[in-house]
Amino acid sequence: MMKQLLLIRHGKSDWKDSHITSDFDRPLNHRGHKNAPVMAEKILKKGLVPQHIISSPAIRAWSTAKHFAEVWNFKTDDLQTESSIYEANITALLKIVNGFSNDIDRIAMFGHNPGFTDFANYLADANLYNIPTAGVVVLRFDTDNWAEIGHHTGTMLLFDFPKNTDEPH
Repeated sequence: MMKQLLLIRHGKSDWKDSHITSDFDRPLNHRGHKNAPVMAEKILKKGLVPQHIISSPAIRAWSTAKHFAEVWNFKTDDLQTESSIYEANITALLKIVNGFSNDIDRIAMFGHNPGFTDFANYLADANLYNIPTAGVVVLRFDTDNWAEIGHHTGTMLLFDFPKNTDEPH
């Protein structure tokens, strides 16, 4: 069996709300709320719905995860937060992935840039410049052990994002 990892960047966030001083607490804006379910639907149609969802607890990432979860028929209670995803670098993200349970073959992680773009490029020869907001990268690993995943052990199966015009709408 192989493992698949979906790296999903949070939706577009709201910078307008002046009373929010913390980056962590920034909510999604209108476009962020609109794009997330659309992207979740695309993943559903491709048959790539994960068995598990793990998200940064930052408001914009958590809200994005909840939108995807709703489309994928997950209960909010089944979503896991992992505080080390917030502001994570490659090393921190790899530690999380290497610790996943081998009972699960496809996992979606919701988080942030620049960490997620760097991580996708590190795991697979993805050559991504930037994962846009609500963007999804799906990586496949020819192993049944998450602990074996590391530098360039993955293959990018999919890179999709809200403004992608490669497919008919």
